[in-house]
Formats: sequence, structure tokens, C-alpha cells
Amino acid sequence: MPSYTPSGLSLGFLLFPRLTQLDFTGPFEVLSRLPGATVRTLWKEAGPVRADTGLTILADTALADCPPLDFICVPGGPGVAPLMEDAAVLDFLRRQATGARWVTSVCTGALVLGAAGLLRGKRATTHWASHDFLAALGAEPVRARVVRDGNLVTGGGVTAGIDFALALLAEIAGPEVAQSVQLQIEYAPDPPFQSGEPATAPATVLQAARQRGATMRAEREALVARVAARLAAA
Repeated sequence: MPSYTPSGLSLGFLLFPRLTQLDFTGPFEVLSRLPGATVRTLWKEAGPVRADTGLTILADTALADCPPLDFICVPGGPGVAPLMEDAAVLDFLRRQATGARWVTSVCTGALVLGAAGLLRGKRATTHWASHDFLAALGAEPVRARVVRDGNLVTGGGVTAGIDFALALLAEIAGPEVAQSVQLQIEYAPDPPFQSGEPATAPATVLQAARQRGATMRAEREALVARVAARLAAA
């Protein structure tokens, strides 16, 4: 039996420039199928938001106009960096988290939750390339596709957003509903390569990925250090 009645639930997905669209569209595809739920896409102002690969997504609700939410999700992507020092966004997340039943993230969206102080003392996960930043933001890092700690639910990198959404859908509406949605979207991963995580990727593939991300990695290290210092001072 579901723990909550889906009808009337209010769900919100934060959008921002240079997000990774699958971080958002994966869980959106699953959770938007909740009968009777209201789903909002959020940014500082309503209007188009361009993802890191160029796809344009429409934010339908400005942050200032957003009512209290039952569920808030922060996707990841290169655009998380400015959010981690954006007082308006961080204040919005803290306000929503006080009354939300579920505070969630996918991929590096967890770093934004951390910058808002919402990971302190919590078990959490994120994309493998940023996993080691979690501890500096007060979290207890866990290597898993989906990590639940109280009302905090974090998904690993990108595609893990589908896993976390299905798990949450099962909690809200029951396992049969979640399995029906999984069948409807034919989510039955069978990748052609076993290179989806560092432990199984060929060494040359992993090295090349790290080299491509080296500049962003260095910038993020400095950013996390600044944010961690502010959190410690607070």
C-alpha cells in the first residue's frame, strides 16, 4: 500500500542554464505519471532554459511564485557551479526543504543541496567524478545508484535519476504502479558496454574521461573549498 495519497502532491524540478537534461527528464518522465499530482518546472523566471547540450526546456514557474512543495528535485550538470554560490537559489531550496516530504537530487545536483547546508550529517551520493566532494559539504558519501536518508533521496550520475524516481514512485503509489510505469517506458537496461562506472570501465576510457574533465575538476575543487569554508563558518 502507498505511504501517501498521490492526488494533490506538488512536485517541483529545478531548472537552470547548462543542466544535464537527462538528470531532469529521466525522473520527470517517471514521476509526472503520478495521477493527480501537480508537477512544476522551476527557475528564477518562467521561460526557456538551455541545457548543456543545447536542448531548450521550459520553466513554467518562477521561484518567487512557487508554493510549498511536497517534492523538490535538483538535477546536475556543468551549470551547478554558479548555483552553489547563488544566495537566491540556496535560500529557495532551504525554504522548500523545511516542509517537503522529499528533498532530492540527481547527479551533481547533490552539490547544490550540500551548498545549501542540506547534506549535513546525511548519507548521500552523486556522480562518480564528484563523489569525493560530498564529505567537504558535510555528507557521508555512499557509493550507490540511489541513497535514502530520511527525507533526503540522492541519485548517482545521470541515468540513476530513473532508478531513484521509480523507487520513490513505489513508495508513493505502490510497487505495482511503479512497475507499470517501468514497463510503459520499457526501462530494462542492457548496455552494449560495461563501462558505466569507474570500476568496470577500461583504464584507457577512464583516463580519457578524467583528462576531458580536468579543467572543470580543478574549478570545482576551488568552488567546493569556498563553499565548505562558508558552511563551516555558519
